[in-house]
Amino acid sequence: MKPSIPKGTRDFSPVEMAKRNYIFDTIRSVYALYGFQQIETPSMETLQTLMGKYGEEGDKLLFKVLNSGDFLNKVSDEELQQRNALHLAARLCEKGLRYDLTVPFARYVVMHREELQLPFKRYQVQPVWRADRPQKGRYREFYQFDGDVVGSDSLLNEVELMQIVDTVFKRFGVRVQIKINNRKILTGIAEVIGEADKIVDITVAIDKLDKIGLEAVNEELTKDGISAEAIEKLQPIILLSGTNEEKLQVISEVLKDSETGLKGVEEIRFILDTVKLFGLQNEIQLDLTLARGLNYYTGAIFEVKALDVQIGSITGGGRYDNLTGIFGMPGISGVGISFGVDRIFDVLNALDAYPKEAVNGTQLLFINFGEKETAFCMPIAARLREEGIRTEVFPDSVKMKKQMSYANAKSIPFVALVGENEMNEGKVTLKNMTTGEQNLVTPDELVALMRNHQ
Repeated sequence: MKPSIPKGTRDFSPVEMAKRNYIFDTIRSVYALYGFQQIETPSMETLQTLMGKYGEEGDKLLFKVLNSGDFLNKVSDEELQQRNALHLAARLCEKGLRYDLTVPFARYVVMHREELQLPFKRYQVQPVWRADRPQKGRYREFYQFDGDVVGSDSLLNEVELMQIVDTVFKRFGVRVQIKINNRKILTGIAEVIGEADKIVDITVAIDKLDKIGLEAVNEELTKDGISAEAIEKLQPIILLSGTNEEKLQVISEVLKDSETGLKGVEEIRFILDTVKLFGLQNEIQLDLTLARGLNYYTGAIFEVKALDVQIGSITGGGRYDNLTGIFGMPGISGVGISFGVDRIFDVLNALDAYPKEAVNGTQLLFINFGEKETAFCMPIAARLREEGIRTEVFPDSVKMKKQMSYANAKSIPFVALVGENEMNEGKVTLKNMTTGEQNLVTPDELVALMRNHQ
């Protein structure tokens, strides 16, 4: 029987790994420019850390790990016969695989509070696991790439995150639109239309405007028990257009009686005005229908959309006021973003935007004509590697056709041939696999030529 892998997981080929590493390395290098430092946390956390942090649905989607050794020894026959899955899981499992990087990060901050320098700027790129139903674009094991600043209320952190997003996508050569909103504005809107307690319903509905259109959004609002009068008041807000400045003016007028709402407007205005000082390459747009995971965020929220590829949001994030409160340590505010690595991978594929050098492997292959020839080639290959040129010597002296098809299959752009004549002259024949052109060169010339092609 052929082996298989669990549903919702993937193998990554060498080419895919090269592309993923290009994505990871690009984002890492941009974070470093802003003083962010990398941490890692264990794949497993105690269930005590994980349970109850993601709501009931999240608890169900946690992969639980059976206790090691005889995991049944403390469970009575009676408990087993009752077949209560949740109760048994609690007795048989003390650990689970992490569901995201945020809860482990909160745990990390609480555990290491004494040695942390605040504000603490961290990034983390690791796999997370969800026992979800696998479907296209949704996996049970996938990577998250998060960056957060905790221990600072300053809106300059939000501004820096906008710069980071802008720089990352500029380096990828992908045009994006950065959408921004503020949770306080949404709260203010719900207050002003007289439906303050329906804030979640309202935002969940208007967040779908792009997908289902205005009429369906209004129907959903009616279903949620929001009065016709309130829905009427919402229309100009949902359909607001114009420049960021025009939108801010209209919304300040609408929210003039909501203290919370006006605070949100002020925060957005500060971020947009500060960004203007240095200018972003990509457009930043105030979008009042942007809601994101509402129970989580308390201030600015962001989402990044690719302009040239149809795909959901490729980066998102926002400000939260009480990251560590879930572990009994209140008052640590933070703001963070998460890059959607899998979606960015798809966008770069669709646009064929990977630089050749990021994806290409070996640059030069020495064909193996036998023992004496290989002994001549090995020192030259060693020297090329010292110069940073990715070089292979074919290990077996098999038919040349086989070695050439190896070079083609691996898209190796140059092949070096050394036979009796070349050895007598102390030279190498360099073949360009794209043009078919061949040149007899000295080892020094070979190094120079290969460096020019890097």
